[in-house]
Amino acid sequence: MNQNARMFGVALLILTLIVAVILGFMVEPASPLTWILVAILVVIPFIHRKLAARHYVVWKDEYSVGLDSIDQQHKKLLGLINQLQTAVDYSTGEEFEREALDELVDYTKTHFTYEEGLMEQNDYPDFVPHKAQHEAMIKKVEEVLAEYEKDHDTAMRNAADYLKEWLINHINGTDKQYSSYLIGKGVK
Repeated sequence: MNQNARMFGVALLILTLIVAVILGFMVEPASPLTWILVAILVVIPFIHRKLAARHYVVWKDEYSVGLDSIDQQHKKLLGLINQLQTAVDYSTGEEFEREALDELVDYTKTHFTYEEGLMEQNDYPDFVPHKAQHEAMIKKVEEVLAEYEKDHDTAMRNAADYLKEWLINHINGTDKQYSSYLIGKGVK
C-alpha cells in the first residue's frame, strides 16, 4: 500500500472515531463504548508516532569509530537520511524530496572525500577496496536518482532503505577497521 493510501486510511479511521464518539455522547454519554472509543482516539497518535519512529535511524554509541570528526560526519549523515525518510513518510512534495536527496548525496561525497583523504595521508593499507565501496555506493545512489525520474515514491523509499542499511553496515564494518589503524597513527 502506498503512503498516500495509508495516510488516507488513518485519516478515515480518525474521522470515523470522532463521529462515533460524538454520536455516542449524544445518545448515551455514560456508555463504556463511548469512552473506549475516546481512549482509542487518544491512543492513535502515540501508536502512529511509535510506528513511524521505527523508520528512523538513531545514533548509538556502538556506531562510534573512535574518531570524533568522523563520528560527527556520520551523525550528520544519519540526520540527512532521517530527513529523507521524513520526505518519504509524509509526502512532502517533489521539491523537498529532491532537496533532501541532493543534500544527502552532496554531503556523502564530502564525507567520503574527507575519509579517503585521511586514509591516503596515513597510508592505510586497505584504501583501494574501501574507496571502491564508496564508489559502489555512489553508483547505486545515482541509479536511484535515475529511478526517481520514473517513479518518485518507490525511488525515495528504496533510497532511504538502502542508505540506512548501507551506512550502518559500512560504519560497523570497514569504517571500524580503518579507525583503529588511523588512531594508531595518531589521528584524532
